[in-house]
Amino acid sequence: MWRAPVRLRLRTALSGAVLLCLTAIALSGCGVTGSAGAKPAAQGLKVVERDFRIRAPRQLAAGNVRLSVYNEGPDSHELIVVREGTRPLPLRRDGLTVDEDAVKPSTAGLLEPGLPESRRELNLHLTPGRYVLFCNMSGHYLGGMHTTLLVR
Repeated sequence: MWRAPVRLRLRTALSGAVLLCLTAIALSGCGVTGSAGAKPAAQGLKVVERDFRIRAPRQLAAGNVRLSVYNEGPDSHELIVVREGTRPLPLRRDGLTVDEDAVKPSTAGLLEPGLPESRRELNLHLTPGRYVLFCNMSGHYLGGMHTTLLVR
C-alpha cells in the first residue's frame, strides 16, 4: 500500500483545517463567536448637531451603540446622553445650562465639544428606556438643542 510522504499529508491536513476555519467564520457572519470577552457588534446611530438642533433617529434597540456625531456648525458643540427621569433636566444657577453634576448618575456618555465640520464617535451600551441627547454649551439646551431617544 502506497503512503503519501509526511510533508504531503501534513499539507493536506493543514489545508483541511484552514478550510474548516474559513467555513466556520463565513457561517458566523465573518466573526468569531463564543470567544471569551467578545462583544456583540454595535448598532450605528448617526447624529447631526447644528446650532440649536440635534437630528437623530427617534428609537433603536437596546444594546451596544456607536454614535457617529457630525457637527454641521457653525459653533462648537458637545453631546451628552442622559437617561431621562421623571422630571425635566435640572438647570444650574446660571439658568442657561443643565446641571451636569445633578444628572451624572444617569449619564450614559458624553463627547467633549467638537469643532464645526468635525466627526466624533461615542460607544455606549444602552438599556431600555428614554434618553435625552443634548448640547450643554451656554444657552444651547434652552435654545432647543436636544432630542429624545427611545431605546426598546
